[in-house]
Amino acid sequence: MTIKDSILKALENFSKPVSYQEITKYILDNKLYAFEGQTPHATVSALLGDFIRKGDTRVARVKQNGAYFYYLTKNDLLAVEEANVLLQDENGSKKGTKACFSERDLHVLFVSYLKSRGIYAKTILHEESKNSKDDTQKWAHPDIIGVKFAKFKSATSSKLLKTLERKDSCEIISYEIKKEINSDYELKKYYFQAVSNSTWANLGYLVAFEINDNLKEEMERLNKSFGIGVIKLHANPFESQILFQSSYKNLDYQTIDKLCHINEKYRQFIEQIEKILSADDKYVNSSLLELEKECDMYYEKDEDILNYCTSKNIPIE
Repeated sequence: MTIKDSILKALENFSKPVSYQEITKYILDNKLYAFEGQTPHATVSALLGDFIRKGDTRVARVKQNGAYFYYLTKNDLLAVEEANVLLQDENGSKKGTKACFSERDLHVLFVSYLKSRGIYAKTILHEESKNSKDDTQKWAHPDIIGVKFAKFKSATSSKLLKTLERKDSCEIISYEIKKEINSDYELKKYYFQAVSNSTWANLGYLVAFEINDNLKEEMERLNKSFGIGVIKLHANPFESQILFQSSYKNLDYQTIDKLCHINEKYRQFIEQIEKILSADDKYVNSSLLELEKECDMYYEKDEDILNYCTSKNIPIE
């Protein structure tokens, strides 16, 4: 029996939509498939995603409480009925309406995406800022800051740019991350939060894991008016999409100075950027290594990403 056959066999034995964890448990408990050298939960989750992406008519899914639940399409009537109610625990109480992973769980995935694009990135925690409980500081800085350095094939070109136009040899970027944007109200609230906390940066982006397709027209209008870009983050971060590009602007050094004063980690990150821009050519690589140490961890392998998503209950498409 193949792994896909075992998944279909497992689904035969459920009368309602079920999570990939439940499917994996059934396969393991009934010894339907031997996962030799594979991580069971990650493997099942990935293959369920394959069923959906490839349009396999045997399997469908519904989304509840921020997670996906799978069923056989021949049980469609029953599944739809189940999908119209919230999942309940043994006492019949609601499990909740929020997705079962936190916003900050998405940071590792997003930083992995940024790293694949040559961007160094670091999370800036609001609670570590001075006067963090003061509402006036609430939208002072973004969730993540990033920097991308200009690269040239010729060392001479790079040196010329660094000498004449140092400010153009890198871009500093601001990112505000959200789990989901489902309504016009949420879009405007989060978008203007991103506007507020990216005034200092060359580029600013609003990033979300779930975005209501009906909001695309309003996003485009806001993007044209205020210049903040929008990125759709995927569980496989390398499949993430820039829906709208950010408009470039000059750095606001007065605001950068303010942020350096209120947040130590922000200051350290900016300090590392300055070291790289002012370093002699022979010290640039060592300065980049120092910057990397300041950055968030990231993943490069699909297996590591699948395992991470599984451990954090992040839905895998």
